[in-house]
Amino acid sequence: MDPNPTRARSGWPPVVVAGAYQTGIVLMRALARRGVTVSCIDSNPRMPGFRTVYGKAYHCPDPDERPREWVDFMLQLAWKLGGRPVLMPSSDRFITVVGDHAAELIQAFIFPQGSIAAQALLATKKRQYDVAARHGLPVPYTRFVTSAEELEAFSSQARFPCLMKPVHFREWQRFPAGHPLLFRKVAVASSASELKAQYLAAASVTPEVVVQEVVQGPDTAKLVYLSCYGRNGQRLGGCVLRQLRTDPIYFGSASVVEPVSDPEADTACDAFLRSLNYVGLCEIELKRDSRDGSLKMIEANPRYSVTADAAPYLGLDLGWLHYLDLIGEDVAPVSPQLRDFRHIVLTRDFAAFPSYLRAGVLSWKDLVRSYRPPVAFFDFDLRDWRVTARTALALGKLLVKAYWRG
Repeated sequence: MDPNPTRARSGWPPVVVAGAYQTGIVLMRALARRGVTVSCIDSNPRMPGFRTVYGKAYHCPDPDERPREWVDFMLQLAWKLGGRPVLMPSSDRFITVVGDHAAELIQAFIFPQGSIAAQALLATKKRQYDVAARHGLPVPYTRFVTSAEELEAFSSQARFPCLMKPVHFREWQRFPAGHPLLFRKVAVASSASELKAQYLAAASVTPEVVVQEVVQGPDTAKLVYLSCYGRNGQRLGGCVLRQLRTDPIYFGSASVVEPVSDPEADTACDAFLRSLNYVGLCEIELKRDSRDGSLKMIEANPRYSVTADAAPYLGLDLGWLHYLDLIGEDVAPVSPQLRDFRHIVLTRDFAAFPSYLRAGVLSWKDLVRSYRPPVAFFDFDLRDWRVTARTALALGKLLVKAYWRG
């Protein structure tokens, strides 16, 4: 039985979730169900958080382009909300700006100031692989390159296939319409010449990129470690999930996951975060290489993530545990209650499964079976009907596109 408080008490501080994408909404939902007053911020008013029923959304300046104005906005928001709200980022861009201005923001908000520097390092691919390697978490051969010459030096040492990705995923959202890398998260190359061509296509907008050897194996060889660490360094909760499908196929973010017991992954990730004296929420994506069985880190997200929405179904309400710890409660660690279910991101999975069908690694029977209960959905919530209606519209468009392609 969980010995921790189950509901917020009168006078407990509100929470500001930084980021109004669906990730921010599910964090707001988890906290609102505990009786916490929640709101969110974002510089894009078209984000779904501006339509959610779980709390008010505030339109803020862009933290990338106008960081000084963003800090001033946040200080005014804290004064408006009263007291000293808890600040919980659900997006890397907000992790970065909070890290850059922590000394100012800590006067108005509650967040893990002692760990924000580590979170900011992990929020950018430019640094997270170096940090992981230095602290004993294996990573695939990776380099941060800024020129064609540096790319050639990487290619001379790398085993292909390799992939290229931006330092921040949003950087490839700036490409002009029709660009082959627009909105892509990764580009995969089977040879040095192909990788160079992809780099030259990206260099006009983002000459700084991450290049990396591909960890061989199917999507089901990917694991996700979810966790929350307290101010005293103790792990308050942690679990491991296995990815079943991703968008895009093989190299994308998880669209379907299920709980799994993997002591090796759990121990490796726990040791890594403890070595950083990490405080707060973190997701680490790993993959077991089919060539030698070794486990390597693919990516770290030092915040509440899409897959973190699966943890409450295992009895690990990570956002709530983090909140209790930040406001000074004596939080007892919670163990996951392993059960059979699948967590599904509908918009990702509808986009991904035609690729799985074409690749011959998934049948319609397999697809239908994966949707049988017990299941939980990241982006389908009847109570939050305005957001869910938009999701349903997006799913309809994906089905029409898949039909015409077929």
